Amino acid sequence: MTDILKFSVPGKPEYVGMVRLAISSLANCAGFDIEAIEDIKVAVSEACTNVVCHGKSSCEVCYEVACEVGDDRMIISVIDQCGGYDITKYHSPVFEEDPKEGGLGIFIIKALMDEVDILSELGAGTSIKMVKYISRF
Repeated sequence: MTDILKFSVPGKPEYVGMVRLAISSLANCAGFDIEAIEDIKVAVSEACTNVVCHGKSSCEVCYEVACEVGDDRMIISVIDQCGGYDITKYHSPVFEEDPKEGGLGIFIIKALMDEVDILSELGAGTSIKMVKYISRF
């Protein structure tokens, strides 16, 4: 059985912490260990921060965070209508050649989560779907 929680979040930086707290609480209840919960919190923060910082300047509309909790995984989707971007122009950073601050959000999300799917359409918006599996030892 899968439980689904969805909420609408104002596109303002002060709400990113609230999303982190809600998702980490769900991850804890689902049985994730502390290391996985920390990974999830950071990935969700990065996804939400991308909406808040990289959305159109007029994008103070709400974005959606949906979380599906299943027996062996958690699927978190962050969906906005802030104009989107050309995903083909994204390249993983090469730290030795261009060590810079910023622009690491997608790289961090992909490093911390087990599966990441990003869909973006110029003029419409972006959806980041992140999956973390519960390891049961």
